[in-house]
Amino acid sequence: MAAQPKHNYDESKIKTLSSLEHIRLRTGMYIGRIGTGAHYDDGCYILLKEVIDNAIDEFIMGHGREVQISIEGTRVGVRDFGRGIPLGKVVECVSTINTGAKYNDDVFQFSVGLNGVGTKAVNALSDAFLVRSHRDGEFVEAQFKRGKLKKENKGKTSEPDGTYVEFQPDSSIFTEVEFRPEHVEHRLRHYSYLNTGLKLVYNGKAFQSRLGLMDLVMEDLAADGSEPLYPPLHYTSKTLEFCFTHSNSRYGETFYSFVNGQYTSDGGTHLSAFREGLLKAVNEYSNNKFDGDDVREAMVGAVAIRLKDPLFESQTKNKLGNTEIRTDLVNQVREELLHFFNRNKDIGQRIVEKVKDTQQLRKELQAVKKLARDRAKAITLRIPQLKDCKHHYDKAKGKGRGTMVFICEGQSAAGSITSCRDVNNQAVFVLKGKPLNVWDLKRDVMYKNDELYNLMQSLAIEDSVDALRYEKVILATDADVDGLHIRNLMITYFFRFFERLVHDGHLHVLETPLFRVRTKQRTIYCYSEAERDRAVVELGGKPACEAEADTESEATGSSESKMNSTVQLPAARRRPEITRFKGLGEISPKEFAQFIGPDMRLSRVEYAPKPEAAPMFDFYMGKNTPERKDYIMDHLVVPVEE
Repeated sequence: MAAQPKHNYDESKIKTLSSLEHIRLRTGMYIGRIGTGAHYDDGCYILLKEVIDNAIDEFIMGHGREVQISIEGTRVGVRDFGRGIPLGKVVECVSTINTGAKYNDDVFQFSVGLNGVGTKAVNALSDAFLVRSHRDGEFVEAQFKRGKLKKENKGKTSEPDGTYVEFQPDSSIFTEVEFRPEHVEHRLRHYSYLNTGLKLVYNGKAFQSRLGLMDLVMEDLAADGSEPLYPPLHYTSKTLEFCFTHSNSRYGETFYSFVNGQYTSDGGTHLSAFREGLLKAVNEYSNNKFDGDDVREAMVGAVAIRLKDPLFESQTKNKLGNTEIRTDLVNQVREELLHFFNRNKDIGQRIVEKVKDTQQLRKELQAVKKLARDRAKAITLRIPQLKDCKHHYDKAKGKGRGTMVFICEGQSAAGSITSCRDVNNQAVFVLKGKPLNVWDLKRDVMYKNDELYNLMQSLAIEDSVDALRYEKVILATDADVDGLHIRNLMITYFFRFFERLVHDGHLHVLETPLFRVRTKQRTIYCYSEAERDRAVVELGGKPACEAEADTESEATGSSESKMNSTVQLPAARRRPEITRFKGLGEISPKEFAQFIGPDMRLSRVEYAPKPEAAPMFDFYMGKNTPERKDYIMDHLVVPVEE
């Protein structure tokens, strides 16, 4: 074995990066994932958020009631009508780390941006960045490129006070990016709910809320046609706002949490404290000892707090970590809810009755669970559909990274994967046919359906996704109509009952080749028709259009060539052999090994919040067959033969 080259570790290897260099080298620390704009949390929306946050902070402090946002392609402009950046500090405020007024409680008491990083990161990650501050009849404007100052202007202005920021994401970092209107509008609606009276105008479309978090809760319910069991309970003060209700047609709980206008998608201290205060209030009012899950089942709610010194787990601010606020927040929620229940005994009683119903259903479900477990034990001590691997994922201990389970259809596909898999880290679960569509069903179906029950037990997610046995759950279905249908049914299953598994990025789809193009010397696997056509040309064949012309020419050739059927085409005109794979079982184990090896192609199933995803599931997976049939017939494209 060849000796590894030695590298000297001395003073010359130690580097000190400037703040600009660090932002550009370690982009993920500042904006999380880069992405393409297809996902709500992709980097381009974080850049937009950082700029809008500054405008929101002005509104919170009582300056400026309107924010104008314009987006054309990848160029973004944000104009607020606050106080404007002090003219002598415009350049420093957008380019020098740890510079800003957010450290001064007299100027900004409840700000999202406390680290002095946000706008500087936007500047550093933009091909072009412009900031213009209008203040007391004067303005200062500065233009940057990738964080470096290029030009500065100043002069008189007749425009009202405020700040205008314009940026275009760096094309060398955001290589493929687009701002999708639905994601931008979703973020602006959240801003409007949290800042009653603020008007946000995006490309001419206005977003404004009159009822705050109640508008958010009602929108969430309306997304899937749910009705509130009672009028949403809404409380608001200077530092705390919350709103919630129950629904009869929901499964699980849906909560939105915010800190200083920032959506904390992973919750944190404020959300857990609200849940605890809610549970204490319900138990004290009803003189019971309900479980938290029973109280929050089918509940839709939102909680927002304003905090002077929020501590987030990262620059992307997805989770609040201030533990010192927990006790006071729990007591405040508990006291306000007890006051409400005592003043509105009819609503308090409805909540207690709802919780009792949920508790009873849970007990009945426990009986069904016991029956299913006993039945499973009577059959076998292990799950027959699972071909397990040696190592397993343990999130708490940080073990089992890279472990995965392939969920495939039928023994044929399973055979190919099983015979060439890595037995240490790759497991296989075999579906016996098309799984049940569970979108409109309740959780007890998983205990009555053997296949769904076995899958749940194989993954060990019955009680919590935290116990997941494999880091990646991979759907490996055929690339035909039946395979796509099974894939959709499985995505529905996980989103319906194990939403967090999708949210945390564990669910993936295995991309397998559709075509094999080969000659005696070389083989190329292709994942699309475009790749197939390029491979044909690369291996000496002709593009599809020319090949069709040759075929037609051969078919209508001279009578002499027709009579001589053994005539061979010249070598230069021979085409590579093209094989279309219709199912995974058609691919030999030797070939399949490379498709689940280190270079395997996986597409992560992107998560969307219930208000966005539920209408899509309702239409495609719900009990509205006539409506779907009409849609298909109206949009069916029939090829016309010439």
